[in-house]
Amino acid sequence: MPQLPGLLKGLGVTARTAARTLFPKRGLRTLIPAPQQGSVTVQYPHEKEAPPDRARGVIALHEENCTACMLCSRSCPDWCIYIEGHKVKAPPRRAGGAVRSVNVVDRFDIDYALCMYCGICVEVCPFDALFWSPEYEYSEPHIADLLHDRIRLSEWMETVPEFEDYEPGSEQKVRKVPDFGPDDFLPMRQLADDDATPTPAPAADR
Repeated sequence: MPQLPGLLKGLGVTARTAARTLFPKRGLRTLIPAPQQGSVTVQYPHEKEAPPDRARGVIALHEENCTACMLCSRSCPDWCIYIEGHKVKAPPRRAGGAVRSVNVVDRFDIDYALCMYCGICVEVCPFDALFWSPEYEYSEPHIADLLHDRIRLSEWMETVPEFEDYEPGSEQKVRKVPDFGPDDFLPMRQLADDDATPTPAPAADR
């Protein structure tokens, strides 16, 4: 039974933790337990702890930046993001240009009963439309109510903290800052919706 030593070691750790909780800072020298002094459990909801920096609480949506590109939905390993949209005509960016078509989001839902909070959707979004919020109090009595729509997701943008510098030695990534106006990324959205100009293939060597 090769697993027996590991099992006994785990039971020993559990026993020592229980002894420190029941007899805090006194060991077993006194047989009067005082678990209220050695307990480290936060009595939620009467007591609440502040979540750490960059906590993965809930995903907030900056709807004005979303182009319904479906990249987050296709990258989600749980398939818990549902997006629907339609195209509308938009005026050209410059005089004499062609009329463009841009995407408008009709539906953006995230089913938090399926989400595993991996953060892939936040990382792959090219238009800074998804952000992590430390908000964690969104439990529901019915599992079907965990399907949150774009209105609810947009409300959580108010709880998104400001960007903080990365720790020294950590990998530098693209800054995802939520403090922008609704029209700041409009040129990027319009550019993404334009038809890409095909690049001619190089002539083959004969």
